Amino acid sequence: MEALVNNFGVLNGKTVDLITLINNDGMSISVTNYGCILTAIRVKDLNGNIDNVVLSYDSFDKYYEGHPFFGAVVGRFANRIRNGEFKLKGKDYKLEQNEAITGNHIHGGIRGFDKYIWKYDIEKNFESIMIHFHRLSVDGESGYPGNLDVIHTIGLDESNQVHFYFRATTDSTTILNLTNHSYYNLSGLGNGNILGHKLKVYSDFYLPTDDKLLPTGEILKVESTGFDFRNMVKIEENMQKNNGCSIDNTFILKGDLQYDNFKKGIVLYDPNSGRNMEVITTQPGIQIYNGSKLSNKIWIGPSGLKYESFMGICFETQHFPDSPNHTHFPSTCLCPDQIYEEKTIHKFSTVIPSERN
Repeated sequence: MEALVNNFGVLNGKTVDLITLINNDGMSISVTNYGCILTAIRVKDLNGNIDNVVLSYDSFDKYYEGHPFFGAVVGRFANRIRNGEFKLKGKDYKLEQNEAITGNHIHGGIRGFDKYIWKYDIEKNFESIMIHFHRLSVDGESGYPGNLDVIHTIGLDESNQVHFYFRATTDSTTILNLTNHSYYNLSGLGNGNILGHKLKVYSDFYLPTDDKLLPTGEILKVESTGFDFRNMVKIEENMQKNNGCSIDNTFILKGDLQYDNFKKGIVLYDPNSGRNMEVITTQPGIQIYNGSKLSNKIWIGPSGLKYESFMGICFETQHFPDSPNHTHFPSTCLCPDQIYEEKTIHKFSTVIPSERN
């Protein structure tokens, strides 16, 4: 395994690095310490051709100008909080309402974790290389209480697995919900959309949302809906059953275990390339977003590629949106005597179409 570090840009006099990890199978990932953004996952197809399978930019300036969270870390709180309001230990808190169309707080605020340069170190092992990113989110940042010490690890191993780990502690009770926000297209960057991809989700229940894209509080069965991916199905077939062909909902994972304590999350398969991606996680849910709103703004990627709706799909392993305002959701409260620790692994492989149901 090999790790390469290159200059990716400069921000306020500080160097922005791009770290590339390469395994012995020829698979590689690239990550920048600005926002812990995953800029590339390069993986083989059935014919041995290597493509980048995440939506991305090829320069730091493009990321700095703004983007729809391509590959970035999301925090302190992934997803939405209604009106940016929540109560914690009897005290009311007000966060930035940075989603203009809804008035919600989303993805950590105006300057969330995705807009900071993180310190990092690289740990090299025989079978893997891990990048440990670190920052201290100070008390009051974006309105959140507590000094939060965060380590976000992104790594690659010889089994073609990409690792996303989070570990955090706080000196005062706070809320926390961290994830990675990559958009996947197993056909490869610039090779069409994800409508023909097949998807399996290990979930019997999902969270319906209201007109502000927030959970209503109900927990509904996926059966007979456009959210039923219990058996592998073409994404386009299901999303046509939904308003605006949109999928932007949390799926509650059943708890089928792998590697002892990881829940099976999803399997994504592209029949054209034969690329296959399995996601396992310690998180209770997974927000699946099919990129339905990408065309709402103009996003220009490498070589003039215009990112359109459905060109990528997100699998954000996380706790549930607006959890602080729903007592029956798994708690996102973190106390000073606790350690926040969540892990997600994406395993890449190739599968011959006739062998994939």
